[in-house]
Amino acid sequence: MPIEALVFDAYGTLFDVHSVIERCEELWPGKGAAISRLWRAKQLEYTWLRSLMHRYENFETITADALRHACATQQLGCDETHVAELMRAYRQLQTFAEVKSVLAARKDRKRAILSNGSPGMLNPLVEASGLAGEFDAVISVDALGAYKPDPRVYQLAVDALGIEAGRIRFVSSNCWDACGAQSFGFDAWWINRSGAPMDPLGARPAQIVSTLADLPA
Repeated sequence: MPIEALVFDAYGTLFDVHSVIERCEELWPGKGAAISRLWRAKQLEYTWLRSLMHRYENFETITADALRHACATQQLGCDETHVAELMRAYRQLQTFAEVKSVLAARKDRKRAILSNGSPGMLNPLVEASGLAGEFDAVISVDALGAYKPDPRVYQLAVDALGIEAGRIRFVSSNCWDACGAQSFGFDAWWINRSGAPMDPLGARPAQIVSTLADLPA
């Protein structure tokens, strides 16, 4: 079926979550990259575990908790000043280099973000990046109280755009997210920037490319 809308994941797909490494390195010399990796891994883990436990907390709380855990794992001091500063940095993440040109070339279709991010994190991030005018909708899981890859999350995009799932191309740099979207019924594309192997989750993305610039015009 012809594609009528493009729906993008935010963190790791449009916005580089590891653009906080420099600030982490300033706070904890020699540990910036390790903290960023641990922070992201624990952030995702908490979304999945809280969804399974039916103990939802918004993404802002989870992200702060994940940072504290990452620092504790590295035996690094992390007071509330550190947390507040790095949470501000998370609202100003850098976009990947190709993002603006890709969005500018695809104005003939509806475009949206579907993200685990809570509105208090996601909306300032989109605004700070200069992308606020590029999307017909910025959709947060917060209204649902569950995280991707719960199928109900992907339904949020169908409802917001008024377009059936098979006519929506979903784009994510997270393999598990692309697999979840494909399983739901989207035409899912995995942006595999690191050349990672496929996760065996019972559903495969429709296409695998290495950058957003590889999306068809």
